[in-house]
Amino acid sequence: MLETIWFILWALLWAVYFILDGFDLGIGSLLPFAARNEGERRIMFNATGPFWDGNEVWLIAAGGVTFAAFPKTYAVMFSALYVPLLLLLFMLIFRAVSYEFRNKIEHPGWRTLWDLVHFVTNLVAAVLLGVAFANLFMGIPIDAEGLFHGSLVTFLNPYGLAGGVFFLVMFSLHGALWLCFKTHGYMQERALAFVYLLWPLTAILLLAFLLFTAFFTDLFVNYVAMPALFLIPLVAVAGLVGILVMLRLNRILLAWVSSCLFIVGVTFFGVMGMFPRMLISSKDAAATLTCFNSASSELTLTIMLGVALVMVPIVLVYQFWAYRLFSHKLDEKDIMTDSHAY
Repeated sequence: MLETIWFILWALLWAVYFILDGFDLGIGSLLPFAARNEGERRIMFNATGPFWDGNEVWLIAAGGVTFAAFPKTYAVMFSALYVPLLLLLFMLIFRAVSYEFRNKIEHPGWRTLWDLVHFVTNLVAAVLLGVAFANLFMGIPIDAEGLFHGSLVTFLNPYGLAGGVFFLVMFSLHGALWLCFKTHGYMQERALAFVYLLWPLTAILLLAFLLFTAFFTDLFVNYVAMPALFLIPLVAVAGLVGILVMLRLNRILLAWVSSCLFIVGVTFFGVMGMFPRMLISSKDAAATLTCFNSASSELTLTIMLGVALVMVPIVLVYQFWAYRLFSHKLDEKDIMTDSHAY
């Protein structure tokens, strides 16, 4: 029972990370396309600037839960995915540097360099997350000893690349919606144009990814065995449709919340299709790690659950306060005169 609870919490932490850092990654990936001058670029930086470091807390939490609740899965996963995870780490490090360094020197070339770094790191990080999770859904070549039989190229298979493209577009749509919420006037209109451009592309890629999933993975086995699970992809579809509905009602924040619902549905669709497996072996089914054969002791899981029930609400309250504090619309003139703005 505790193993199942922690498996669901593990999935939830990844979903929260995708929701929160997803809009950071999406806005960064849109930087060269949505911003036409220095003022607009600073608006995009400041749309995520107060939040990005707090959002990454959930990535640490997801990794920490994997380490503490499912140590064997953590050991094998971070060994097998060492190269893509290291690349992801470097992308996140240089993204952080780009926030802090671009305004240190008043020179167009300097700012252009860090704008390029910001764009590339966000785009590559979004793709890497999609590639990594698609490969987890499909399975990776690990043996009974937990040894990985492959290379970086192993992950660049058709399904993995499809996952990377899908995550990039999904995060870009999510980021464009956040930019709509944080801006007004011409910048909001341009962000809205990107939403209407990316929405049908996201819908097409969602359908394509589902078809690829049916062909390359066995995730639908759980859904056939438990038809109630089909409510999960329906939640994703409802969230995607809700984006357009809320935009037509001019409820931009609710449109972004609908995008959050879409991301939750997508995340849980894959993870619940894996259940109880956490690391599927494509080499030897007996080497597959599940939430049962890789879990910590019952005592550890119980203590961790108590800690989580206390600490997670505290983190949520703090983040709600931070989002509330910086919920105002961004104005180019204010940013240009604010010495603390990015």
